[in-house]
Amino acid sequence: MSGKLEGKVALVTGAARGQGRAEAVKLAQEGADIIAVDIAGPLEFVPYDSPTPADLDETVRLVQDLDRRIVASITDIRDMDALATAVDAGVAELGRLDVIVGNAGICIPQTWDSIKPEHFKAIMDTNVTGTWNTVMAGAHHIIAGERGGSIILTSSYAGKKVQPFMIHYTTSKHAVTGMTRAFAAELGKHNIRVNSVHPGGVMTPMGSGNMQQALEEAAATNPPLGGMGTPFLPIYAAEAEDIANTVAFLASDDARLITSEHISVDQGAQYF
Repeated sequence: MSGKLEGKVALVTGAARGQGRAEAVKLAQEGADIIAVDIAGPLEFVPYDSPTPADLDETVRLVQDLDRRIVASITDIRDMDALATAVDAGVAELGRLDVIVGNAGICIPQTWDSIKPEHFKAIMDTNVTGTWNTVMAGAHHIIAGERGGSIILTSSYAGKKVQPFMIHYTTSKHAVTGMTRAFAAELGKHNIRVNSVHPGGVMTPMGSGNMQQALEEAAATNPPLGGMGTPFLPIYAAEAEDIANTVAFLASDDARLITSEHISVDQGAQYF
């Protein structure tokens, strides 16, 4: 534990498990107190298991075991009013906000012609509008502190390249990449840095349930696309902690001059 975030407070969405939990724990290891938000309930249309209140409780335990404070709430990032209320309550209890990690998102593997309007809407509402809501609910608290800060948005390999059989997901993650640049431009005058991280495959609960079957069934419809995303490194999937380490770097003063950047943590995943 290096204490690079000692005395700071970080908001993390999608904090109940996977990358969000790893990020909350890593930031706490670096000294930050945590505002943790997660829907902790059923996710529409996704083929993998949904997060639960027990998952969020475990994140709370892990952070508290590090002697850090945490304010956790079951909140849907698609609901701007509820999210703002949750963030306001966390800041009121913890006293400040310095870091925002917009991590929450969903993924639905589908061929282009099987995507229905409700599937496209679910992806966009969560991955794009929910991410925008997250920044909007928290940025004014960072500005009010007059200390500057860091915002890290979770995009994807699909936000720089293409994730086959996920047109809606790819679209949403490209939107997050653009959102990062736009927020970086306008928030820079407040010494707030805004960057995105772009994971490839990661070992998280997003791979649970019928996710692998859904991926395989979609890939079978167009085998030549199967090689997309093959990494250069001999590690097909990262651990959630690998992404968390990058997030912690971007949150720290070690990255104090880095903004409007899009950091790939995808083992060199190939376009083809």
